[in-house]
Amino acid sequence: MTLANTILSALRGATANKLRAALTTLGIIIGVASVIAMLALGNGARAAVDANFRFLGSDSIQVAAQMAMDHGQIVPAGKILSYEDGLEMTQQVPLIRSVDMSVSSSGKLRYGRAAVDLNITGSTADALQSVVNQGTVQPVNWPEGQKLTTAAFVGEGRFFSPEEVLANAPVCVLGWQTAQDLFGGDNPLGQEVWVNRQRCEVIGVLTELEMVDPSQRLNNDPNEGAYLPISTAVRSLYEQEPTVNITAHVTDEKRIDEAKDALTQYLRSRHEITQQPDGTWPDDFTLTTRRDVLGAQQDAARTFSLLLAAMAVVSLVVGGIGIMNVMLVSVSERTREIGVRMAVGARGRDITAQFLLEAVLLGAVGGLLGVAVGMLAIPVAATLNQGMALLDPNSIPLALGVALLTGVVFGLYPALRASQLDPIEALGYE
Repeated sequence: MTLANTILSALRGATANKLRAALTTLGIIIGVASVIAMLALGNGARAAVDANFRFLGSDSIQVAAQMAMDHGQIVPAGKILSYEDGLEMTQQVPLIRSVDMSVSSSGKLRYGRAAVDLNITGSTADALQSVVNQGTVQPVNWPEGQKLTTAAFVGEGRFFSPEEVLANAPVCVLGWQTAQDLFGGDNPLGQEVWVNRQRCEVIGVLTELEMVDPSQRLNNDPNEGAYLPISTAVRSLYEQEPTVNITAHVTDEKRIDEAKDALTQYLRSRHEITQQPDGTWPDDFTLTTRRDVLGAQQDAARTFSLLLAAMAVVSLVVGGIGIMNVMLVSVSERTREIGVRMAVGARGRDITAQFLLEAVLLGAVGGLLGVAVGMLAIPVAATLNQGMALLDPNSIPLALGVALLTGVVFGLYPALRASQLDPIEALGYE
């Protein structure tokens, strides 16, 4: 038999009973659709993790105080992370290039008779770079795809300098809406406002900002607030010294683990932490790198993907068993036809090729329909993963290949069984 004749015979055999063929491919359709959706969810989970922790650069170590519950309130488990802890890091730990610090507290800003209650942030001079790295806010009507810069966030004046942070300078930078509330349309630069009990000169106003995610714009207004040098904020906003959020940047990201160990030793020395008899260290701080966070999150995403993959494999196995069952029934029903073909010269390999091709065609049709169903199911799957499901183009040929392989694996036994029939017995089969 020629290849064309084999293909035509396989097509006629596969479509002889359309309902049976459709039901047979159902398992393959579900399995392939599951593969497409599973890979999309896995990609979405990884993208979501990456988006949530963009602020942790590959050269950054996040330092936080260990917290504990005390009479229903969250308090530091040991010593606080102080401004001085962060200030001396670059001198005491050579692998640390720079340190960003911040504190946040609610407060009152007053200018003349106008007053507003809002969130006040004390930070180092690189605070705007951290905002850029987080990627959650942008200037209003910022062109899509254009790279954000710190300069784009300053509407008027300037941000405070590292020298002003070290000098406890009484200066502040206002959010766009805060400037409007306090000064109306007047120029706020050079004016003095009261931040709680601290008099501060306004040296800058941020440009009007909006959330990058449109769905968050109704619930969050990034234009209300004020920035102070962290040294000024620690002195003027708190009755007791607060614990500080610290992000340390290493000189060489390849040595981040070494820097993490050195930073641990520095903080243990600063906080007078000694090793316990059982060899443990009762640290009152935690150090987190991007690798730590992403590693844990990616492990969870990988486990989720494996569970979905197991479901897809089960569906494909069920679909494959369906193909095998239908092909065995087909061989039984067409035993006499097989005997006639052998009698007129068909060889065993021709019979094998015909029935194997029928099984592959069923797998291919199921695979194509499964790809279509899987792509249509991605938006539904996204609702299960906080809107994150990204189609992987490589998943389409992978899913089709798996469907074809299923047809080959589960169609091979019925095809071989058909080719091994005795022609005389097959001709006399009723």
